[in-house]
Amino acid sequence: MLVSKALQRRYATKSFDPSRSLPPETVQQLLDALRWCPSSTNIQPWHFVVAATADGKARIAKGAAGPYSYNEAKILNASHVVLMCSRVAIDDAHLQQVLAAEEQAGRFTDKPDAAAMAHATRVSYHNVHRFDKKDVSHWLEKQIYLNLGNLLLTAGLLDIDAVPLEGINTQVLDAEFDLNARGLTAVVAVALGYRAADDFNAALPKARLAADAIFTLI
Repeated sequence: MLVSKALQRRYATKSFDPSRSLPPETVQQLLDALRWCPSSTNIQPWHFVVAATADGKARIAKGAAGPYSYNEAKILNASHVVLMCSRVAIDDAHLQQVLAAEEQAGRFTDKPDAAAMAHATRVSYHNVHRFDKKDVSHWLEKQIYLNLGNLLLTAGLLDIDAVPLEGINTQVLDAEFDLNARGLTAVVAVALGYRAADDFNAALPKARLAADAIFTLI
């Protein structure tokens, strides 16, 4: 599917068909999109809780109680729900884990000092956010939203429906999945599946700002 067509087709799905499930090969492509998404300095500060069962979705739906109850049905009726989590900080163990993955992939075979340079660059960027900007958690969260956009585009290209869910109680979900003890925090969820026939939002036209209002071509 052409990217432009996928972008025109996709929308924030408000109602899912609970009788339809994503096929395994589609789910794998979505997981691949999450895993292979780019991140600043390849820091990969993410973890994903993927719910495909009724029990799993019910656990994520605990974060859609009270003021967020409008999202409960989306979570329960979707085929799959991904809870996107961010590391709250980056420690040396994580930096070494990323470096080891790069070495195993064979990224440093041409230059003997390439591994050291890659590590130094990542540490340098991390330290800018730690000591100068003092916004490490915000910087890491930006990477999650980069991944979110990648996932939504992938879903569109696969001709499946999705909706990002910021309306969730992240503190409840942190506790439900014991995320803080693992150095993680919930950021946003994404429900994926197939739209219900009566989803009102499917028939509404897209509304975007005019091209001349958002582009400066030089």
